[in-house]
Amino acid sequence: MNPTAVTQSYLEQLHARIRGARARSDELFEIVRTEALYDRPIPERHRIIFYLGHLEAFDWNLLLEPLGLASFDPDFDRLFAFGIDPVDGGLPDDQPEHWPSLERVRRYNARLRDTLDDSLRIAATEDPGLTRLEHGRLLEVAIEHRLMHAETLCYMLHQLPVERKSRRPVPPSPPARLPAAARRVEIPAGITTLGMKRTHAGPFGWDNEFEEHRVDVPAFTIDAYNVTNQDYLSFVLDGGYRDRSLWSDTGWECISSQGREYPIFWVRRGDSWAYRTMFEEIPVPRNWPVYVSHDEASAYARWAGKELPSEAEWHRAAYATRDGSERAYPWGAEAPRSRHGNFDSQRWDPVPVGSFPDGSSDFGVSDLIGNGWEWTRTPFAPFSGFEPFPFYPGYSANFFDGKHFVMKGGSPRTAACMLRRSFRNWFQPHYPYVYATFRCVER
Repeated sequence: MNPTAVTQSYLEQLHARIRGARARSDELFEIVRTEALYDRPIPERHRIIFYLGHLEAFDWNLLLEPLGLASFDPDFDRLFAFGIDPVDGGLPDDQPEHWPSLERVRRYNARLRDTLDDSLRIAATEDPGLTRLEHGRLLEVAIEHRLMHAETLCYMLHQLPVERKSRRPVPPSPPARLPAAARRVEIPAGITTLGMKRTHAGPFGWDNEFEEHRVDVPAFTIDAYNVTNQDYLSFVLDGGYRDRSLWSDTGWECISSQGREYPIFWVRRGDSWAYRTMFEEIPVPRNWPVYVSHDEASAYARWAGKELPSEAEWHRAAYATRDGSERAYPWGAEAPRSRHGNFDSQRWDPVPVGSFPDGSSDFGVSDLIGNGWEWTRTPFAPFSGFEPFPFYPGYSANFFDGKHFVMKGGSPRTAACMLRRSFRNWFQPHYPYVYATFRCVER
């Protein structure tokens, strides 16, 4: 077969995925009413208008030199180059008038897309090996970067007042299949494999996913289901947010300074709570997984006399089998499908825990992929053999600071391509806006 034809086919696949990722992010920006595009729904983050420009500028800055292009607006290239992680201390204080007009940003975006698309259409013929594009890896980076931002943008839009958004259809939840009582699962001692093997023609992974290695994991017991809003309500009613002994120093300082006594997704209404979904307030769904920060999850675990799983324990519960082998996904080798879980933007919000028995692990642990990222107690750190991407050196390395914790699994808005076993997410422990839940372990 003609190598150029193979390259063109691969490039066409990647280009189609880029267009699909663009459609997903475009859909989210269309939810925001025009007058709200300069809002800042989360204090630690930029205004929404930044992200409208950032997604295109990131692709442009990444591909500009490899495709032999020339910048036509260096000021915008710099302005929209980098997002920010939740910060300790000071918050952004810019005002709406400090940002360019919506019309200018849209013109910039349109020109970037047209220029990149034209260049990609001829890239395979000029560079049959896609060597200038790191053999396609740069396009994988652009795709997953955009899809990550599509998810984190949902975190922001979730905090945007309902009247500042245009409502979208809300699919019905699947029928709940949760048994009468939560249960725990015993996981025997054994080996688990973390990371991804580094090969020249292997599948794409971010720098923090390498190198593959095996870990001995002692026996432990893990919750079969995520902690639910009903479970967490018991912690709230028992004064969990007022018990200093349950919190780390920084966690207690954060909760105290905010004056919070319940999760950010709950809203106090007299003597009861409502729940803030993407498009409305509803009574708190007692059988949905609770979404909380790492600090809150850790405090609950201490209150329950348990702890969060380590990254290795979570992996073993998710991917190991009773015969000693390991799976690509909790359910097996089949690529993720809608029957396996609540992910890939099928829904805007969680569904009851236990709704997808086809997605359970061999040990019978449910909802490991989708319905909410899962906190671990493992600080985000490099694996042995870590090498930063030369074209994006700070992607992971900037966060190897002991102040971020690994999350595994996926949320309702996590793209299917990022449900691979080696994928690692991370956030600071006090950040409450993530679609993140948890389960507990005991030994």
